[in-house]
Amino acid sequence: MKILIVVRHAKSSWKYDVSDIDRPLKSVGITDAALVSNKFKMGDYKPETIFSSPAKRAFETCKIFIANMGYSNKNIQISDQLYDFGGNKVVNFIKSLDKNHKSIMIFGHNHALTAIVNTYGDINIDNLPTSGLVIIKFEIDSWKDIENGKTELILFPRHLK
Repeated sequence: MKILIVVRHAKSSWKYDVSDIDRPLKSVGITDAALVSNKFKMGDYKPETIFSSPAKRAFETCKIFIANMGYSNKNIQISDQLYDFGGNKVVNFIKSLDKNHKSIMIFGHNHALTAIVNTYGDINIDNLPTSGLVIIKFEIDSWKDIENGKTELILFPRHLK
């Protein structure tokens, strides 16, 4: 069995004149990421490996989750393939993972993540919102074989307010 935990980065700020990859989080994004991560840590899901897009907003979201889960920042691996908005790079990244990874958590971007949870999960989501989290379980032995999984959990900030 494989478990995929997908998290869209928290709400980012357009206030600063920076490149897309350097956009920081808004204060509401920080609050929402803390809200979702605190709810998530109460469950039984403990990712073995955590991957983040190199984008500042994704990495900052990841660090909020990691801190609230009691993990070290040393647990985070950055992958340029997760700085993807279409989804093909993210899917290729997941399918290329070593089969020894049982449970992974990825932090990335839309529309890639909405497409992935709708393609591989069994519950359709109109839009994975910022700070949104979805868990999908797969009855497979190797990540290269992901196809139809079962959506186990959906956590959106609006569900927790």
